[in-house]
Amino acid sequence: MGAHQHGPHAPGEQRSGDEAHGHTDASAVPSDPVAFWEQRYGSADRIWSGAVNRTLADLAHDWAPGRALDLGSGEGGDVLWLAERGWDATGIDLSSTAVARARAAAAERGLARAHFIAADLGEWCDDPAGVDGSASPFDLVTASFFQSPVALPRDRILRTAAGRVAPGGRLVLIAHAAAPQWSSHHDEDFPTPATELADLGLRPDAWTVEVAEVRERSGRGPDGTAHLLSDSVVVARMR
Repeated sequence: MGAHQHGPHAPGEQRSGDEAHGHTDASAVPSDPVAFWEQRYGSADRIWSGAVNRTLADLAHDWAPGRALDLGSGEGGDVLWLAERGWDATGIDLSSTAVARARAAAAERGLARAHFIAADLGEWCDDPAGVDGSASPFDLVTASFFQSPVALPRDRILRTAAGRVAPGGRLVLIAHAAAPQWSSHHDEDFPTPATELADLGLRPDAWTVEVAEVRERSGRGPDGTAHLLSDSVVVARMR
């Protein structure tokens, strides 16, 4: 999957309104994930800000660089930020349009350590190394705002992600924990740190959970009004 493989990856500030959270007129939403995300990315020159997801930056700013994999990388903000800090970073996204933009941004910044792959993460689950191109696991695997209004085998992908973490490496999951105040989708289920960990089923003798909490960050609604947004944040380190 590519274009956010599934839902607003939101590196940095997102677009305002329900659209930024994957909420659009249901009658206009293609049911095919590729068609949906290509339509979303084709609707503007840039969907996201291009900046790093602030929560990831806060978490990873002092981590020693190594090899990183970002799932649902969108237009590449997180991968580019990691590459600028010495990581050999790869992003996978469903949308070829998003990947093309990410590659162009990497070339413009001269970031040879930033790599992008247009692929379906459901297929990646069947053959991770064959899709992400690495015979070895990664020091960091991230999935930020990995949520989608169209079909997405999220649990399976995240469990596969845990299997791609090297000993001593980290898995980082950041997700919308609630709908924004201006949204009409408050009756939907959102991940929590507890549900994320339950779905992952990490072995306690093999993993240390370093962070499992809901964090708030500032955002703005469609009318420009400031609001607090809630994110579920999980960081687990493989022993």
